[in-house]
Amino acid sequence: MSTSDVIVAVEGVTKIYQQGRVEVRALRGLDLVVRAGELTALYGPSGSGKTTLLNLIGALDHPTSGRVLIEGRHLGALSRRELSHLRRDRIGFVFQAYNLIPVLTAYENAETVMALQGVEAGTRRRRVGELFAEMGLEGMEDRRPDELSGGQQQRVAIARAIAAGPAVVLADEPTANVDSETAERLLDIMGKLNEDHGVTFIFSTHDPRVMERARRLVRIVDGRVDGDGTREG
Repeated sequence: MSTSDVIVAVEGVTKIYQQGRVEVRALRGLDLVVRAGELTALYGPSGSGKTTLLNLIGALDHPTSGRVLIEGRHLGALSRRELSHLRRDRIGFVFQAYNLIPVLTAYENAETVMALQGVEAGTRRRRVGELFAEMGLEGMEDRRPDELSGGQQQRVAIARAIAAGPAVVLADEPTANVDSETAERLLDIMGKLNEDHGVTFIFSTHDPRVMERARRLVRIVDGRVDGDGTREG
């Protein structure tokens, strides 16, 4: 089997938390491989380990045992600085709470990662302009987050996540805080980015609409993969 297109490899990962005197096993020897261009939804009951898994893939947390690799790089072998650079350069994040910087404009929020990477200002303007046009955000560049609707804020967050060309975008319940019409538009945008530009997405979700749009469904139950299927087309 070729490994050249493997973006994420989770190998025998266990995650144990201590809650007071209680030991919580969030993940139990979980294995998962995600390849370039996949649109994958992680779903399952609350407390099944979906968000924990997403946090481990995003190098926001570390496993108790097992390995997580991004493009073949073992996260556990990287220094804090190397992990920070990997998160900045290779992983895009879309959070259900948007996590935009309140004092920055929509444009400034969207260019944040590229600015941290040292991308030239003209290139940043062009890239953000292209994304805002594609996402229906033209004319909103100078608005701050509190001047945008929830759906508009989430679109800015998606633009920020993909502007710097990450290997994978992790989206934790991306439709949780928006209405149905906005959720459908967000899913249209992410589906188009996946189809037209090959952006790799991994969603954590309870939303049936997200599951309907995903091309791969991975069911997580009690910290293990309980089902894994790919739909064609």
